[in-house]
Amino acid sequence: MTTRRFVLSLAASLLAAGLVSPALAQSSKLMNPAALTEQAPATYKVKFDTSKGAFVIQVTRAWAPVGADRFYNLVKNGFFDNGRFFRDIAGFMVQFGLNGDPAVNAKWRVARIPDDKVAQSNTRGMITFATSGPNARTTQVFINFGDNSNLNSMGFAPFGRVVSGMDVVDKLYSGYGEGAPNGAGPDQGRIQLEGNAYLTKSFPKLDYVKKATIEK
Repeated sequence: MTTRRFVLSLAASLLAAGLVSPALAQSSKLMNPAALTEQAPATYKVKFDTSKGAFVIQVTRAWAPVGADRFYNLVKNGFFDNGRFFRDIAGFMVQFGLNGDPAVNAKWRVARIPDDKVAQSNTRGMITFATSGPNARTTQVFINFGDNSNLNSMGFAPFGRVVSGMDVVDKLYSGYGEGAPNGAGPDQGRIQLEGNAYLTKSFPKLDYVKKATIEK
């Protein structure tokens, strides 16, 4: 048995025995992206409880199945919990999906998934994975504030939409603007390396996800 598998097995055993917290066991799961590949339901809803209130996203797997599956596994295993909305550009979009723990980010930043075909348009309320190029999606997602259909031809494939609480999304803190080096907002490289310690110190006004849950 490899060291990683041993650690995961030990965490599961301790959880069953009541000797480790669910949060710690969940964190152990997040350290192994290759194991979190469960296929999502055809449609599902995710409730995001945030520092500004709650909003709900409905995911339609047929729109972008690879992205929908990745999002499902991230939510189910607590990846977004306590994460910041670190890039909020008024009138454009709000971006999130970097974990508060640098060790978790280090595992997921190389866990890329292949592109989906763009079947829906990036209009207001649609949620889409961010990407740095072909087949480079990992964990970062954004919600469109307006009609960003110009992103469609760039390969940004929406996989769901906000079905309630879009007013909450609109109110997420946007005062820092674009991220470094093009703006005064958070540096994504530093978020990867330093996590929430960097954000809470340097960008304390950022709103955040308290808990993301799949609704039954």
